[in-house]
Amino acid sequence: MNLNIIYQDDYLVAIDKPAGLLVHRSMLDKHETQFALQLVRDQINQHVFPVHRLDRPTSGVLVFALSPEIARLLGEQFSAQQIYKRYIAIVRGHAPEQGDIDYALKEQLDKIADKNAKQDKEPQTAFTSYRRLQTFELPFAVSRYPSARYSLMALEPQSGRKHQLRRHMGHINHPIVGDTTHGDGKHNQFLKQQYGFSGLALTCQTMEIMHPITFQQLSFNCAPAAHITELLAHWDLSGELLTQTIS
Repeated sequence: MNLNIIYQDDYLVAIDKPAGLLVHRSMLDKHETQFALQLVRDQINQHVFPVHRLDRPTSGVLVFALSPEIARLLGEQFSAQQIYKRYIAIVRGHAPEQGDIDYALKEQLDKIADKNAKQDKEPQTAFTSYRRLQTFELPFAVSRYPSARYSLMALEPQSGRKHQLRRHMGHINHPIVGDTTHGDGKHNQFLKQQYGFSGLALTCQTMEIMHPITFQQLSFNCAPAAHITELLAHWDLSGELLTQTIS
């Protein structure tokens, strides 16, 4: 598998991570054989070092450092919440035009991977801004409603908590479609049966960082994942309109 490299210099590399690809080897899936870290390393023939995470089902911009020192410097930017991130998502229902979600999240620990972590941490502050880009209403009865409603959203997390966007959108009753943990199972099943849609409708479309050496502002961009654009195409949203909507 050759990954799409968005940017590369002597210090860092940014890729468009496909949905379903783990960032690195994990105890959560011991049988998986492909990881973004190893694929990028083999593709550019150089060791790479992760500086942030992107959930396995989430596609989009993923940055690696090319040395431990650059990883440390970039990690400081992420820890200080100095990184701008913009995600594209499809959610259930007609969401408000715009708003902010200021809702602390208790860390979700995995029984295997986090067995040695502190189990009684206080909820961590988490903040997300959102903006509605487009709404859809389909003539299908799902659950108790006579029609199925969805929104195309731009989501901007100000913090980086685990599953933050998925949990925040679920908190305001507009869960991201395809989310099997925090989403709506009936709508997920409907979209799979009606349109063959599977996967999480979430892409990290834009990331802006300050170069740790040149101090230049860098902006990395990629298109929403194919399964997202294909679903929108089923809803008669043309490719040209989609480009204008998510810009």
